[in-house]
Amino acid sequence: MDDVYICKVLNGETNAFRFIIKKYKDIGYSLAMSVVKDEFEAQEVLQTSFILAFTKLATFKGKSKFSTWLYRIVINEAFKLIKTQKNEIVTYGMSPDFSTHVADDVTSIIEEDEQRYYINEALKILAPKESLALRLFYLEENSIEEIAEITGWTNSNIKVILHRARINLRQLLKNYFNIDKQLLNQ
Repeated sequence: MDDVYICKVLNGETNAFRFIIKKYKDIGYSLAMSVVKDEFEAQEVLQTSFILAFTKLATFKGKSKFSTWLYRIVINEAFKLIKTQKNEIVTYGMSPDFSTHVADDVTSIIEEDEQRYYINEALKILAPKESLALRLFYLEENSIEEIAEITGWTNSNIKVILHRARINLRQLLKNYFNIDKQLLNQ
């Protein structure tokens, strides 16, 4: 399906690029957010990436999936942005995003939202490579080989990053829950 729209864009139908933006904006934002850890910067990375993809679309050879090519652009732009900022770490507070739909089991919805909240908070704190690797592997369900193609990292490097990321994520979540337990006991 991507091929059809890519051909349309290359043949001068620039409005066909809207399909590509609509299809990949959420995952692209998620990947950018994994690296830059800031909503506005992630949006900036995504916008820059789409512009770059549009202008360089003719260089897409089709040797890999289009999504892989695009994700690589997003990731490179995200790392470029944090490199220019000299790795400043800024942490913003975030409130849980509670679901608005009515459900039979309210407690399970609250628990799921809490889990999502704590995982997203932990992903913000993790190093960009670790956060990105976890998101690509577990949330986007990419294989090690696909992650290597997207990031340019070696398979063994990805395995090491995932291993360290799981350890660090587990520790961060442990710390969150210990803090919450201490607050409840006061």
